[in-house]
Amino acid sequence: MLTLLALACGARPCPEGQVRDQGECTTSTASDPVAAGDAWQPGPGSSWQWQLSGTVEPSQVPQVDMIDVDLFDVPIDTKAALQDQGKVLICSFSAGSWEDWRADAALFPDAAIGDRLQGWAGERWLDIMDPTVRELMLARLDQARDQGCDGVEPDNVDGYDNRTGFPLNATEQLDYNRFLADAAHSRGLSVGLKNDLGQLEELQPWFDWGLNEECAAYDECDRLKVFTDQGQAVFHVEYVHDWADAAAKAAEVCDIASWTETLIKTWDLGDEWLPCG
Repeated sequence: MLTLLALACGARPCPEGQVRDQGECTTSTASDPVAAGDAWQPGPGSSWQWQLSGTVEPSQVPQVDMIDVDLFDVPIDTKAALQDQGKVLICSFSAGSWEDWRADAALFPDAAIGDRLQGWAGERWLDIMDPTVRELMLARLDQARDQGCDGVEPDNVDGYDNRTGFPLNATEQLDYNRFLADAAHSRGLSVGLKNDLGQLEELQPWFDWGLNEECAAYDECDRLKVFTDQGQAVFHVEYVHDWADAAAKAAEVCDIASWTETLIKTWDLGDEWLPCG
């Protein structure tokens, strides 16, 4: 029903090289990236932790350079305590999907909410070409800045390569991801590119670092050298279902992507932490 509504409202496929704007296809021309300025730009060898579930306890966080936490769920005083420890604070939010539990969920137009993300209850793809969606993402970036985050990790930025319910093409995804990176930099925020392996070369100049899930499992890690060849860090995770298997997983994958900053984590992304090296 939502997909049909989107199509009925004028959402139609545009050819590559063009983007959908007010129901019309227009030529897309990328401007130069907004400069990162003083935003955090990590190099290879930067240590990190990623915790998106459970209570973040600053006293229990490992001694790392950076911690990546949920923008909405972690209280401001916890964020400040992490920074007081000298950690770079990265705040994660979904830039490509609607989550029915978020405080701003009711602000998204129905026509911009598409197909379900397989395996993720309460989450649906967004029409990234919808102006209101973009305005709400700018508000989330404002929230990150205002809460003292040093940078952001926008999630689900590869909708063009998934069944979203919208006729997104690769050009539109590039346009959106560059929009996010430029907006982050204009707010003094560092920004990482999560996954989206098919567009790494085109997007690397806009982003300060990369984050990848399971490149070893899919034999894709070499592709991420797009970042490290430019002196940028790649933060990488391989998952286990049972934490008892973490050491065995590390022995399996750590040599495969030795030039990335690899963690072994569970799919819940809790407080567990096993780094390679």
